[in-house]
Amino acid sequence: MPLLSALEAVRPRLVGSLVLPSDDDFDDARRPWNLAVEQTPAGVAMPAGVDDLRALLNAVRDAGAALAVQPSGHGASGDLRDAVIVRTSAFDDLEVDVAAGRVRVGSGVRWGAVVDALEGTGWSAPAGTSPVVSVAGYTLGGGHSWFSRTAGLGSDNLRAAWVLRADGTHERVDDESDPDLMWALRGAGGIVGIVTALEIDLVRTPALWGSAFTFDAADAAAVMRAVRDLAAVAPHSLNVFMNSLRMPDAPQLPDEIRGRSFLSVQALSSDGSVDDLLSGVRRAGSVQREISGPTSPATLAAASNEPTEPTPGRGASVALSVFDDDTIEQLAEFRQRDEQWPVVGIDIRMLGGALDEPRRAGFASLQGAQWLLHALAPQFPGAPAEPGEASLSGFRELLSAVQAPRTVTTFLAPEQTLERCGSATDIARLHTLRETLDPDGVLHEGRLPR
Repeated sequence: MPLLSALEAVRPRLVGSLVLPSDDDFDDARRPWNLAVEQTPAGVAMPAGVDDLRALLNAVRDAGAALAVQPSGHGASGDLRDAVIVRTSAFDDLEVDVAAGRVRVGSGVRWGAVVDALEGTGWSAPAGTSPVVSVAGYTLGGGHSWFSRTAGLGSDNLRAAWVLRADGTHERVDDESDPDLMWALRGAGGIVGIVTALEIDLVRTPALWGSAFTFDAADAAAVMRAVRDLAAVAPHSLNVFMNSLRMPDAPQLPDEIRGRSFLSVQALSSDGSVDDLLSGVRRAGSVQREISGPTSPATLAAASNEPTEPTPGRGASVALSVFDDDTIEQLAEFRQRDEQWPVVGIDIRMLGGALDEPRRAGFASLQGAQWLLHALAPQFPGAPAEPGEASLSGFRELLSAVQAPRTVTTFLAPEQTLERCGSATDIARLHTLRETLDPDGVLHEGRLPR
């Protein structure tokens, strides 16, 4: 049966909604979070429950098509032609078990709701920096957070998942019942099943303490070296991010930051103040601003400055095996070049700690990598994309000599595949699992290379 006919036939039987290209709201429904990515699916479904999902599975199977799950539109990577996008906003259950230190969360829930529910409990979620990202999309893609040195990747905290398999079976799955499926779910996304809910470990944070320093760009190399040296002695309870900011000379910006460049260092300890450990960083440059004191997950989420509405943008991410003096000097010099103005920010995250000691088997891993960098080049309306693409290419080339063997799915650019996240053996294992669990290809292959 032609796909459009199959979708038109199933639509009246759904409790939820199915938006087709002829509908007035189709463009809004198909829109990804990153507006620079163009998606042209055959339809966009908002199922009300598992029965709707089963009906959609049968419809696309009859048409030889596929379902592609995008809970909140993050992580879009292609046009999805002849596929139906599934939004899971109706799967919005949230149950916190403080005594057990875990949470059960529906696949449509965003991290902000979990963070709010945990405020004042002494527990934190292994959440990303943005409160508007879905728990499912982040966790199933690996997910690096403020607590990754303390508790591992987001996927490493996945205890169990409620999964609708390609054959229509819906069940709770864990490492005892189906270790192969859980391995794939931890980092390879939903290419082996549609996740409707997740059970996730929380992070014990009885004394959360934050410190933030702002330095002028002239001190960037010295400060980056000091943070690099800190990594050698930092306990698992300490997580550190740096951010190299180069603000445009835009009239809408405040005078104190307009056209200026900065390097910020943010440290988060789950075990109280670490002023002694940060003393070398503080002395590495002239501190222009310092904030230090007790904090909370809600405060971190509010201060993330992540976009709260879909925006266009391009980025490039690289995990590093080493962050030596030569790389630091080259990166600092790269930030000062006139032609690199499109890259507004470069996020630099300290790895190691619990990331080198994963508790559970999973496709996603940053084991052995030392740093994770992400460069952002916003795409302003009406501006050409070429300068930003050139700057991001230069960023990748600069770091290619010290690039780690793998990164995680949540840090892939739209055009990159899972080959950047796993070995040839891992990719072959994913293909075998798909052939076994979804022989008809009813679930979209996502970033899995063909």
